[in-house]
Amino acid sequence: MTRVRTSLLAGVVGMIGVPAAAERPGRETDEGRTGTDAHVRICPTPGTGFFVIPGTDTCLRVSGRARFEYAFQNAYSRNSAGDISGYQARARINFDARTQTDYGALRGFTRIDVGSRTGFATMHAGAFNRIGNAFPATGVDTAGRVQQQVALDKAFVQFSGLTAGRASSFFDFYAHDFEFIVASMGSNIPSTNLAAYTAKLGRGFSTTLSVEDPHFRQTAVYSTQNARPLVPGLDGGFAPRAVSPVFVGANPDGTPTGIGFVESAQRSRVPDLVGVLRYDDTWGTLQGSAALHEVSPGVLARDAYLGTHLGAPATALNSRDAGRAPSAYGWAVQGGVKVNLAALAPGDTVYLQAAYGEGTALYTGLPAYVGPYAQSATAIQGAPFTQFLNDAVLNPLTNRLELSTSVSVTAALLHYWTPSVRSAAFGSYGTMTFAPGARAAQGLASGVTGTGPGLPGTRFFALNQVLRDSYRFVVGANLIWSPVKEFDIGVEAIYTRYGMQSGRVLDLSRFPAQNAAFVDNPANPVATISSVDAVQVRARVQRDF
Repeated sequence: MTRVRTSLLAGVVGMIGVPAAAERPGRETDEGRTGTDAHVRICPTPGTGFFVIPGTDTCLRVSGRARFEYAFQNAYSRNSAGDISGYQARARINFDARTQTDYGALRGFTRIDVGSRTGFATMHAGAFNRIGNAFPATGVDTAGRVQQQVALDKAFVQFSGLTAGRASSFFDFYAHDFEFIVASMGSNIPSTNLAAYTAKLGRGFSTTLSVEDPHFRQTAVYSTQNARPLVPGLDGGFAPRAVSPVFVGANPDGTPTGIGFVESAQRSRVPDLVGVLRYDDTWGTLQGSAALHEVSPGVLARDAYLGTHLGAPATALNSRDAGRAPSAYGWAVQGGVKVNLAALAPGDTVYLQAAYGEGTALYTGLPAYVGPYAQSATAIQGAPFTQFLNDAVLNPLTNRLELSTSVSVTAALLHYWTPSVRSAAFGSYGTMTFAPGARAAQGLASGVTGTGPGLPGTRFFALNQVLRDSYRFVVGANLIWSPVKEFDIGVEAIYTRYGMQSGRVLDLSRFPAQNAAFVDNPANPVATISSVDAVQVRARVQRDF
């Protein structure tokens, strides 16, 4: 077995391009044979699985993963069958290189993650596609259903308290450690660009200050339209842009009538600042996290002016220069505790965490499961309504960003029934609440744009899903059998419900064409609903090595 393992290590060294030292002719190994195998030496200092790269003082560990998953989730559409199955195969390769120096260990870690994913919305890589990590098919039957994912998941350097590169956000704590489907709420950003410093304070305490890439924490500023007439793009070309209305024209009595549009796409301006205080002991871990996050809009575009003074204001008195809306700064805090329950069984663990944020929905994790990069989203195909989970809404009356509030709480328990059989149970609850008056202000603009939540005071406004305060609840459990070390066969099921914090909304799965003109006519019947339920079951076969 030792000969086989040593030969494999030598082969890996060759594959990654590390030159092996030439074997002296006639020199025998300790096992009485010649060859280059003797130059691959085990490196026990960093941990198991490391070997010395020939000709260097660096220890390297090569590891990886192969995974297959199948999932079933019923579609809710009354108009089409929808997708009810999802599949994915994933491959992962890790390189962990460590060198001992006078200042401590120097570490470089790289992870490449690739996958083939198909099926319904929460199985395929829709979010990865929107951030440039996946490539969708374009066939008639496969568009939006088949994707190939290629991602640089990790690439960071650690040295004397410094971490720099692509790594998991330091804000995160539980981060779905026990889950297949990743359905509970709570922050989980496994791949972002950052530079951080961690200081050990003694007695189990440590603190971290991290400067992190904001792109992977951005949830769209609310926009009334997904596209606008073609205008010059930032890259010098022409591209459609998501836009939000701002009143820039008014009647002589002051009634707002003319609207310009602000690009809703956020800019890359200020990095996120994350601070963490952590305590580790034999019984478990405590962690408190805080973050500051900028929400920034684009610029006003007068070429899309709408209203009673179409094209240009009639006089200087009924037009004002709205300019660029000022940025708003959101923030989030999170507290968590992890307790080791070795008294029940070795490896048993419980997590409890809660988060609160303003303008920082991905720090509380509320939109992660249903689609954090969309204006509105749902995890259920053919759902009667979608959730709006925007970080902010641009008030058309004041040209100011108004931040949304999100809250999440999560609990998870892992229990080993036997050394080879374990299961987890988890539950989570979260809410999204928009700033007071934000929805009504958008409704005033609806009379000019014909989009948005509709005019305040109408039946359509009262029952529209746009910018409604919502909640989500999820519970789940799994069972995993590991007949061999680092080999898992398991199944997981979740039940989730999302709905309105108050009131009801139009059921668009029963009557998809319930527009303002139809709903506001009292002679027309309407169908309404307050919540949606869904169940997903997912099976997994996984081998780590």
